[in-house]
Parts: sequence; C-alpha cells; structure tokens
Amino acid sequence: MRVLVAEDERDLADLVGMGLRRHAMAVDVVYDGAAAAERLAVHDYDVLVLDRDLPGVHGDEICRDLVQARSPTRILMLTAAASVSQRVAGLSLGADDYLPKPFDYEELVARVQALGRRVQAPLPPTLQRHGIVLDTNLMQVTRDGRHLRLSLKEYAVLEVLMRANGGVVSAETLLEKAWDEHTDPFTTVVRVIVSRLRAKLGDPPCIRTLPGAGYLL
Repeated sequence: MRVLVAEDERDLADLVGMGLRRHAMAVDVVYDGAAAAERLAVHDYDVLVLDRDLPGVHGDEICRDLVQARSPTRILMLTAAASVSQRVAGLSLGADDYLPKPFDYEELVARVQALGRRVQAPLPPTLQRHGIVLDTNLMQVTRDGRHLRLSLKEYAVLEVLMRANGGVVSAETLLEKAWDEHTDPFTTVVRVIVSRLRAKLGDPPCIRTLPGAGYLL
C-alpha cells in the first residue's frame, strides 16, 4: 500500500510515517500543502493522511481537488478540532474518514489499513494461493503450514502479487506500491527482493518472471 502523510508538525509526521512503514506500507512524508499537491500529481497513492490545517495550500483545498478529480486516493483527515460540526464539515468536503488529534496510534493504523482495502478490489483479510496463506491483519505468512519469516519489503511484494490473483504485476507497479519516492527506479531492488522471496517460499517455485512484462504468482 502506498501512503502520503501530509502534516506540518514535523515530529508527528515523521513518527506517523515511521510507524506506518513498520506495517509494510510505502510512505512518503511532506510538511506543507504545496508539497502534498505536487506529490499527488506525480504518484498514485492509496491513502492520504491529511492534516486539515496545512500551511501553503490548505488541507480543505487538497481534499476538494482530489474529490473533484475523482481520484481513487482515500483521504483520512486529521485536525486538532474535535467538535461534531467540524468533523461533519471535513467529511462534507469528501474526506473518507476523520480523526481528531491527539489520536491513538493503533487506531490511525487500523483506519489507514481499512481505507487501503477500499481502494483495491474487495478481498478477504486472508489471501490464499499455491499453499501460501497471507494474513493481512496479523502480517503473517505460511506455506503448506510452514511459517515464513519475511522482511517488510518481501511481505509487501508478496501481498501485491497475491492481490493480483494470478495477474501479471510489472516491476514499475511493485515499485509504486511497495517502495517510497526515494527509491531509484533504475535499481535492481525489485529483482533482488523477488529473488529472496522465491528462496523463502521454497518448492515448488510459484513466482514466474515474464520478460518485459513483470511477475505473476
């Protein structure tokens, strides 16, 4: 899942970004509205964690523009204002969810995960294919009953491949969904992670490479 965190309190923004990465999400962090608008114009994000009171370009404007453009990006709006009327106002702009500050971090993670599931085709929380069972709630993977110890990137790549349900996933799509904007698109990082994932999944081999197209499970 690709997430953009737009929050002007730098320490809070960095902590939120760091925490979401621990849940195998690819996260970009910006601290003002202009930078948020720029990133949204370049990348396809699944979820935007949006501080309503951003400097530069206001969060309300960013939310309104995304809704008018019919963007599939889901919006979780954050604000220090906690009154019912203010929450209603935020949701009326088109935000998908609203969380007042201060918030419980685990609740934030759960809300981001729930919004991310709404972007993609509806699938059960437990994905199964070729003897592989991936539990998206517990972030646990087994194959034929054997527990697999995967890195966060290996887990993220496997989840994207399993969600494709047998379809081909390009290296560019894997970069977009499992890595942040600081990753060099010309590196071999995707090939390296897929190679490690193949080794951990074991026999029989279940990840195919289609030259010039991508990978499929």
